[in-house]
Amino acid sequence: MTTDTPHATAGRPADTAALVAAIGARFERLPLCRWHVTVRLIIGAVTFFEAFDQLLIAYALPELRAEWHLTTGQTTSLITVGSVGMLAGALLSGRLADRIGRVKVIAACIALSGVCSLLLTLCSSPGPFMALRFVQGLAIGGEVPVAATFIAEITRAHKRGRFVLLYELVFPAGLTACAVLAWWLMPLLGWRWMFGLAAIPGVLCVLVVRAVPESPRWLADHGRHEEALATMASIEAKVEKITGEPLPQPAPAAPVARESHARSGLRELLTGRYRKRTLVVCALWFCGYFVNYGISSWLPTIYGSRFHLDLSDALLYSTVTSCAGFLGCLVVALTVDRIGRRHTVTWCLGGAALCLLLLGLFAGGSASSVLIWTSLSAVFFFGANICLYLYTPELFPTRMRALGTSLGGAVNRLGVILGPIVVGAVYAGGALGTVFVTLAVVALVGSLTAGVAAEETSGRQLEDVAP
Repeated sequence: MTTDTPHATAGRPADTAALVAAIGARFERLPLCRWHVTVRLIIGAVTFFEAFDQLLIAYALPELRAEWHLTTGQTTSLITVGSVGMLAGALLSGRLADRIGRVKVIAACIALSGVCSLLLTLCSSPGPFMALRFVQGLAIGGEVPVAATFIAEITRAHKRGRFVLLYELVFPAGLTACAVLAWWLMPLLGWRWMFGLAAIPGVLCVLVVRAVPESPRWLADHGRHEEALATMASIEAKVEKITGEPLPQPAPAAPVARESHARSGLRELLTGRYRKRTLVVCALWFCGYFVNYGISSWLPTIYGSRFHLDLSDALLYSTVTSCAGFLGCLVVALTVDRIGRRHTVTWCLGGAALCLLLLGLFAGGSASSVLIWTSLSAVFFFGANICLYLYTPELFPTRMRALGTSLGGAVNRLGVILGPIVVGAVYAGGALGTVFVTLAVVALVGSLTAGVAAEETSGRQLEDVAP
C-alpha cells in the first residue's frame, strides 16, 4: 500500500527540508489521472466565474450610465476601480496564501466575490457600487494567481506545462462566456439580474473546502508534517484506486537546504538568487498585459471613430481578435512542454512585435487590415501571457511561491491600467500607426528580456528549480 512506503512510515523525514523533498518525489511518481482532472475542474470552475465577474461591468456600463446619469469621470472610475482592487488583491492574497494555505484563500475569494455580486444588485448610486467593485476586485485579483500556484504544486514535472495551461484556459473561456451571455441576457434581464446570477457561483467555496486538499508541499514547508504526510497518503490512495495499479516507489530525494538567511517574503524575492527572476517576470507580465489591454480596450473605438463601423460590427471585429487570442492560448498549452517556457515567451512576444510593427508601418489603412494583423498579434501575445501563469510559480520556492506569482499578477494590473492610458494619449494625437508601433516596441522589450534573462524550467521538479 502507498502508506507503507519508507517515506510515509518508519522512514519519515525528520525535518522540514527532507520532508519537502520527499513530498516532491512522491508527487513525481503520480500518473496524471481522474483525481488531477477533478481538482483542476473544481479550481477551474472558480477561476471561470471570477473571469465572468471581472468582465461583467463592461456590459452593465451602458445601462448604469443611463440610469445614474454618470459623468465621463464617474464612468472611468467605475471601470478602473475593479482593476485597482485586483492589483491590491494580488499582493495581499499572495502573502496570505503563503501563510495560511492555498485552499483557504481560494475559497475565501470566491465566497467574497459572490457576496459582492449579490450586494451590487442592491446599489442605487455609483458610490456604493464602486466600493463593492473594489472589494470584488480584491477577491478576483487574489484568487487567480493563488489558484495557479496551487495547480502547479499538485502536478509533476512531466507535461506540467500542458496540464497547467489547459487549466488556465478557463479564464479566457470565462471572459468569452461573459461576453456571450451578457449580449444575450442583459437586454432581457437588466444589469441587476446579471449581477444576481453572477453571485450564485459563490457557493463553490463549500465544494472547494470539502473536495480540494491543501497542498502537501505547503503543509510540509510550514512544519505541519503529520498533515502533509496524511494528505499525501490520501491523494496517493485515491490515485491508486482510480488507476487500479500500485504506485512505483518514489525516487530518492536529497533534501535541498534553504539558505540560512532565507526570508519567505517580498524581501527575499528581491535579494539573492530570486532577485533576477522577480525582475524578469515582472517585466514580462507588464509588457505582455500592456500590449494586450492597450489593444483590446481601444479596438472598438478605433473601428468606430477611424473606420466608421457601426457598434455591432466594431464589437464583432474585436471579438474575432479575442477568439484568435484564445486559439493562441490553446496552441501554447499543447506545445509549451516541447518548446520550453523561455522560448515560448520569447518567440510569442517577438511575433506580436513583428505583427504590430508591420501593421503600424504598412497596413493600418483599412478596418480589414487592422482586423487581420491585430488578430495575428493576439495569437502571439495571448500565448505569451497565458504561459506566464505556468512559468511564474515554477520560479519560486513553496515558502513564497504564491507571493511571487501574485506579484506578477499585480504588475500585470499595472500593464492593464497603463496600456489603455498610453494608447489613448498616442491615439489622441491622430497617428494610428504610431499606436501600433508603440505597442510593438513594448512587445519587443518583453521578447528581448525573456530571450536574454529568463531561465528555463521545463521538465524540472519544482524543488530543483527553486530550493
